[in-house]
Amino acid sequence: MNEQNISSQLRDIKPLLEIPDSSFYVYWGLIGFGVLLGLGILFFVIKKFWENRKINLAKGYLAKLKAIDWVDTKKSAYEATHYARLLATDERRKELFSQLEPMLEKYKYKKEVDEVDTETRNKFNLYVQVADESI
Repeated sequence: MNEQNISSQLRDIKPLLEIPDSSFYVYWGLIGFGVLLGLGILFFVIKKFWENRKINLAKGYLAKLKAIDWVDTKKSAYEATHYARLLATDERRKELFSQLEPMLEKYKYKKEVDEVDTETRNKFNLYVQVADESI
């Protein structure tokens, strides 16, 4: 009787159930999310450094413009054109540069040049002032 009781109890045992396991997908999903999050943070950090670098370059160009000594007119005209072109990034500075550049051209390509006239000097000073305000 005892054996029959055990036998009847064993027949009531059900087979193992299959439990759906999605831990593999959760694991790779979390790793993918972490990588995307890390790349996003890295992108914004690099972008911030790049913007700061541009600002620092513009400040350097402005300092070079302010330091131009007009004793050597030809060399000064080349420097002023170079750094003013680099600073002409917005509409106002582009417009002023387009007015200043032809005035500086007459001092660049001749062997002997005269002193810079007051109109050119005033236009250059206006350009420097506008660039200084916008940086």
